[in-house]
Amino acid sequence: MKKLILFLFAATCSINFTNAQWQSTNGPYGAGSISWIANIGTNIFAATTTGGVSLSTNGGSWTAVNNGLADTNVWCLAVNGSNIYAGTQAGGVFLSSDTGKSWTAVNNGLSISSPIYALAINGTNIFAGSFTGGVFLSTNNGGNWMNVSNGLATNYIISLAVKGTDIFAGTFGGGVFLSSDTGKTWTTVNSGLTTSSQIFSLAVSGTNIFAGTYGNGIFLSTNNGGSWTAVNNGLSDTTIWSLAIYGSNIFAGTVGGGVFLSTNNGGNWVALYNGSPPTNAISLAIIETDIFIGGSSSGVWKGALSNVLSVQENISVNDNDFSFYPNPATNQLTIHNSSIQNEAVTVSVMNVLGQTMLSCSPLLGRRAGGEVAIDIKALPAGIYFLQMKTEAAIETKRFVKE
Repeated sequence: MKKLILFLFAATCSINFTNAQWQSTNGPYGAGSISWIANIGTNIFAATTTGGVSLSTNGGSWTAVNNGLADTNVWCLAVNGSNIYAGTQAGGVFLSSDTGKSWTAVNNGLSISSPIYALAINGTNIFAGSFTGGVFLSTNNGGNWMNVSNGLATNYIISLAVKGTDIFAGTFGGGVFLSSDTGKTWTTVNSGLTTSSQIFSLAVSGTNIFAGTYGNGIFLSTNNGGSWTAVNNGLSDTTIWSLAIYGSNIFAGTVGGGVFLSTNNGGNWVALYNGSPPTNAISLAIIETDIFIGGSSSGVWKGALSNVLSVQENISVNDNDFSFYPNPATNQLTIHNSSIQNEAVTVSVMNVLGQTMLSCSPLLGRRAGGEVAIDIKALPAGIYFLQMKTEAAIETKRFVKE
């Protein structure tokens, strides 16, 4: 690659904040909060807290699919093949095997007096997390349920996650519990975790387990819950409603700060947008090439995952053609070169979605050893990419804005 080593001067830069990457799916509206998003192939389901379940077949319009759904206050969804299960406020669990056209209550042995806040599938086993009744297990598609709460210090279950043969239960005020025997016994796994936390969300990424809490941010365990570490650098909102995983990308939905992304297992987080789409990202889902976000009143929004991945693929991590400091930076970046080069250059700062957040008018390299300072005070804290571009070459490097 041609060397891109420059003396820069007279930098004129502008800040650009945009949410153009995000598109409304036009609903579902007027049905309370979007509590859960799931899919069966191209069929996308949105659970709502007052309007039951809505279906979109094109990611751009919605139809209510509530035939037989006796309780339209739906908190969670889970998919197992062609079956989709809905956990409700006071009606237990419902099953649809025909893409939501009809629903049947599947509550034999299940306590329906308590909200079902979480559902999880592990092979042929279906787990239901009840807010006051603990954990229930069905081995026959919901035909029968048995209570499997032995060892749970609290019955207030609000999240579930599966990792291989293990299942993790997040509770309201009791931290996280682990079962390695299909729920027959549970063990507290709270070392390093704020145990009074309400564990609103759990997600598994390889050997890593992430726990999203109410008010204490996100915790990471790399040893199956044996110990936890807070990973909140860059999070401006520490109430985590939802978590979603795509490869090495971890997405976190917050109560008021929108969605944050970490590409390094929670080492740093960056906000993906400001304002609209929904700042209260109650639900998240990765479906094919898009990430979907459900809020409290603005329906479901979506954004293309390629906007994240395209930037990651162009990072020149080991390149030495230009350098800059400091990193992390607070107010400005100083770019340095080490040899003579006469070329017109543009400088851009991009966020993790590939949006150009700061751009500078064309500059010209003059002599060795030159430097220029780029003002970044207006950028929100997070992960960014500094890109230097000429007609012959493009160089991109990562930095952190504190």
